[in-house]
Amino acid sequence: MVFHARMAATRPQPVPRKAKPAQAGRAAVPTDAVFTIDELAIYLKLPKRTLYKLAQEGTIPGHKVGRHWRFRRETIDRWLDESRGGKV
Repeated sequence: MVFHARMAATRPQPVPRKAKPAQAGRAAVPTDAVFTIDELAIYLKLPKRTLYKLAQEGTIPGHKVGRHWRFRRETIDRWLDESRGGKV
């Protein structure tokens, strides 16, 4: 029995798991003034592939900084309002 007690004392203890946040699996809506393509995808609930296509066509207002797209929230909100005929 002494051998088993010594073995149990040297076993590594399990690491406690962190509690999952209440909104696990959901991305938080970004609040920055300038969005990346990932943040804009979350904000508009559209696939990134669609946003890349719209940006390259010039359909959605955005700026390319090097190889990266950036979008101003204010401009996107205005674009959304205009694209639905200004109806609120």
